[in-house]
Amino acid sequence: MSHQHVRGHAASHAASQTDRDSSTAPGHNGSTSTESTPLLPTSMLANVAHEGESGRSGFHPRHFLHVLWLSSCTVSSWVNVLWPFVPVAIALNFVSDAHLWIFAMSYVAMVPSANLLGFAGQEFARKMPKVAGILIETTFGSIVEIILFIVLIVKHNVEEGNGDEGNLIPIIQAAILGSILTNLLLCLGLCFFFGGIRHQTEKFHAIVSEVGNGLLLVAAFGLLIPSAFYSALKTETVPSLDLHVLHEKFTEGKLQDDVLRISQATSIVLIMAFFLYVWYCASSQHSLFDAVIEQDEHGDTDREADMAKPKFTLTEALVAIACSLVFVTVLLIILVDKIEHVVESGVPDQFLGLILLPLVEKAAEHLTAVDEAWDGMINVALYHCLGPSIQTALFNGPLVVIVGWILKKPMDLNFEIFMVALLVLSILVVGNFLRDGESNWLEGALLVIVYIIIAIAAWYYPNPDVATSNGIEGLSEGYVAISTENLRRIQQLLGETNNQ
Repeated sequence: MSHQHVRGHAASHAASQTDRDSSTAPGHNGSTSTESTPLLPTSMLANVAHEGESGRSGFHPRHFLHVLWLSSCTVSSWVNVLWPFVPVAIALNFVSDAHLWIFAMSYVAMVPSANLLGFAGQEFARKMPKVAGILIETTFGSIVEIILFIVLIVKHNVEEGNGDEGNLIPIIQAAILGSILTNLLLCLGLCFFFGGIRHQTEKFHAIVSEVGNGLLLVAAFGLLIPSAFYSALKTETVPSLDLHVLHEKFTEGKLQDDVLRISQATSIVLIMAFFLYVWYCASSQHSLFDAVIEQDEHGDTDREADMAKPKFTLTEALVAIACSLVFVTVLLIILVDKIEHVVESGVPDQFLGLILLPLVEKAAEHLTAVDEAWDGMINVALYHCLGPSIQTALFNGPLVVIVGWILKKPMDLNFEIFMVALLVLSILVVGNFLRDGESNWLEGALLVIVYIIIAIAAWYYPNPDVATSNGIEGLSEGYVAISTENLRRIQQLLGETNNQ
């Protein structure tokens, strides 16, 4: 579960921690709020948490721009200097054919747009009851990634005769695993590194690492089953030739259909697991989220400054969400449109999906997590890293399989062996670093180094038309050459028998 800007919730719930320890918290209208508080308020203005109030109503442009500029933390506010790239990227897309420049401008413009979406989602969530606020932050924390995956699957189009052109499924698969790896290695590594520089050693709650790492292993198990199924059976297949003698054989096409069906069924189960996880975190009195707040709220070095910051009104939060959604969607469409040109320029598919796309769609969230670690809130920072990884594995990745199913596009979870190995090894490395319940700058540096090694390997990894370690195309060619010769002999024998 991705709690975009959980820090806002940590600060906002700090004021009512004493009451929450007795399972009650004061509400805006003087009523009490317990773990059984309804998911959504009966009225949009009812049960507004005191810490979420702005003291105003309506829309005020000057105040809106001021709050937007301050953002959720100092690092996020620096991102706002990139806003001029947004109109430049959109304008270039309409007036220029410089595809690489358009891709580069859109890539940079995505950072402030995604940052605004996360911040606006946090501001809106703070005006909701506790449980609803958590669920809303979960949604907005992953919406950029969901939009990216959906745009990619919609744009996927492989027609007869055009070879691999328009095949975006390998990029989607790489982006799913790349998002998990970016959070586990790069984001977590930077949090450990910068937190360790300022605080030497930071200790985190055991429930964060135990539950997070356990869920990652379960999610990885579900994601990798289709790949394992394919790898175990691909050597037993015969070419999918339209001959009567093969009608009962286990063909490559049959295996591919089976893998697709397994992926679709597995995706449904993983999404169900994700909602169970969200419900547990949102409703349990001793949930992971509560443990994070209780341990970190007193360690936030700039807690008072966060509490004193001006806030969006409800109207301003909704306007910010709408604007950021429009910008994010338009920029992602432009990015996806230019992917073919970027690949033709020499950037490998696997590097694009595994490294470039996850970096930009997670940039704003990573900056916030690093700022949390710098301020001593290592539990919240750790949750920023593990939570989005869990959500990508349990919800975002399976969701794109379901969308592809609806659009009748063969999106499955049959990942390349190379990427499967990276995911498993990364989870094991991170789990080993989390085992002792504390972090330092050296562990962070080592995680970043592992990520850099993966990026180097991804750059040199061939495109799917060459590297098909877990694909149908590369396997079929060798078998077709041998099997066809044998089949011709069988046909000749059958013909001779019929003539007799």
